[in-house]
Parts: sequence; structure tokens; C-alpha cells
Amino acid sequence: MPLAQNSVIRAATLDDLDALAELERISFRGDLLSRRQLRYLLTRANALTLVETRRGRLRGYVLLVFRSTSTVARIYTIAVAASDRRRGVGAALLAAAEKAARGRGCDRVRAEVRSDNRASLALFERRGYRRFGGYRGYYADGCDAARVERRIAGTGSESI
Repeated sequence: MPLAQNSVIRAATLDDLDALAELERISFRGDLLSRRQLRYLLTRANALTLVETRRGRLRGYVLLVFRSTSTVARIYTIAVAASDRRRGVGAALLAAAEKAARGRGCDRVRAEVRSDNRASLALFERRGYRRFGGYRGYYADGCDAARVERRIAGTGSESI
């Protein structure tokens, strides 16, 4: 499903911090990023946070982490407001994250996904990610994680 006309995907700024922290709080039961961690990831880490907004309201975000010694970008977290799920927001954020990763010279994108999060796993699979392993007891509540990866075609100067 394509995004609505007034939808924008852009790099997050500190002005988005409150909305990011609130979306994190309402999206996840455990393993939350604190406001302090989000601030660090926005300002000091080798990371990129992309947000999707519509009419000024933050509807979702994806957080990518990069390592200078690797061509693999890691999706650290992705969240979409419950009222905006199944509307193309997550798929659009993943596509934008892949484009940004290519722009930084990455050739693959990886993520860990709760093994009981069928909607998220289906989203990654629809985007061409394949499972390649997992971690037992990865999350604070003991839930396992599935590891997924997508090879992204080419590298170049694309950026968000």
C-alpha cells in the first residue's frame, strides 16, 4: 500500500525526541530505548534515525546503526504507531533505510526480530529479507530473536 500524499520520510532531529520516546514507550513492552539513549543515537552515535510523518505527526521510525569497519547496516529498531500499521509506513521506512544504507556504502541490511512478532517478520519477508539464524532468549522477557538479512543492490551516493 503506498503512503498518503502528505507523508514525508526524513532524518530525525532533536525536535523529534519527545515523539520518538513516546512511540517507543507505546510500541514495546520491554527492551525500550530510553529518552537518553535516543538522544545519544540522534546526536553522537554512528546511527541514522528516519521518521515518517504526515501532517506533522510522527507515525513511525527506523533506527539504523553503522560500523566503520563493516558493509552491513543494522536495523536497531523500527516502530509504527498502532493506528498507522498496515498502511505502508513500515515498508516505506524499510525502503528508505535501505537507500540510506546504500548511500553509506553498505551492501547488506540486517535486523533481529522477535520470533513471536509475525507482522514484523512478514514485513521483512515481503521486502526480500531472508532468515539466517537467531538468538535464543535474546529479549528481556526470554523471547527468541530471528535474524534477517537483505542484500541491497549496488552501492552509491544515495542518501536521505
